[in-house]
Amino acid sequence: MENLSYYEILEVSQSADKTTIKKAYRKMAKKYHPDRNPDDKEAEQKFKLCNEAYQALSDDQQRAMYDRYGKEGLQGMNGGGRSSGGFSGFDDLGSIFEEMFSGGGMGGGSRRSRRDTDKYPLDLGVELSTSFHEAIFGCDKEVKFKYKSACKSCKGTGAKGAKQTSCQQCAGKGQVYVRQGFMTFSQTCPACHGEGTMPAEKCPDCKGQGFDEISETVTIKVPAGIDSENRLRVSGKGNIGKSGTRGDLYVTFHVQPDKHFVRNGDDIYLEVPVFFTQAVTGETIKIPSLTGELELKLDIGTTDKQQFRFRNEGIENVHGHGKGNLIAQVNIIYPKKLNDKQREMLSKLQESFGIESKPHESTFESTFEKVKGWFS
Repeated sequence: MENLSYYEILEVSQSADKTTIKKAYRKMAKKYHPDRNPDDKEAEQKFKLCNEAYQALSDDQQRAMYDRYGKEGLQGMNGGGRSSGGFSGFDDLGSIFEEMFSGGGMGGGSRRSRRDTDKYPLDLGVELSTSFHEAIFGCDKEVKFKYKSACKSCKGTGAKGAKQTSCQQCAGKGQVYVRQGFMTFSQTCPACHGEGTMPAEKCPDCKGQGFDEISETVTIKVPAGIDSENRLRVSGKGNIGKSGTRGDLYVTFHVQPDKHFVRNGDDIYLEVPVFFTQAVTGETIKIPSLTGELELKLDIGTTDKQQFRFRNEGIENVHGHGKGNLIAQVNIIYPKKLNDKQREMLSKLQESFGIESKPHESTFESTFEKVKGWFS
């Protein structure tokens, strides 16, 4: 492709007019653009050549020089289509990139629609903290928030009398174009923030913001089973745009933890302290649940961290898909001190189990003999 003429690269005839050349370039640039051909060096090189060819052929002076002398004739004009900031077709090239990657043409009609766009999103988000109990069982909750409403004095433009002028930095396009080597990138104009216009004079009522902030309180119904990071949509309580359309309010929940119950999805975990004698004898004890009391029948010889599951004693699923479980996890407690009488009683209890009370002796008997043999 490098040995082809600029006309051959763009697959047009030498007599092609500017419109034909522009359409051909658009087609080739779409085909070989690096964003659509990641890590494809060949496509990147072809895109570079297409860019080079278009920059030369879209400029009348450069095209005439190229037709007469070829690429060598362009050397004195910042050659080969690699023109500097003075390239007359630069804005035109930027508009092509805009059309290619914005999902449609970005002509005058789209600029008008951009000016009609609100300075802020219509949907509004707030955060709401709820107690563990409120989240589990649901409740009615007041939400206080501020929403934006387009300033009536300036019709949401931020300009006094709604009078605006075209942005000088982007010439009203809302985009500026930056060249890096053979690549051209578009970015939102930093001066007008993509609107293409700027206030001739700031609106004195909204200080040029284009909107007023209004406080409101709304009561929402918190559904049972709501969890942290869940969102609830409140229709028609968001920001109000220039046209009078109002967005939605999105409430994000943060549930405060409980002292004893630990939530995992729809399941509830409860740590149950059990004295070692209760675990040994398999005692039945009462434990709290979300709705009252439950009886926990310990196994004889219950171990530390052992879990007991109570089905459907957890949290009601917020989407109505049943209830979770309550999982009681045992935490065995041992005495930190023993008096003489307690020690004596425990010794007698241990003796009553016979050899069963000294499992280490039978387990390590052969090991003791083996270790003695190492030193004989």
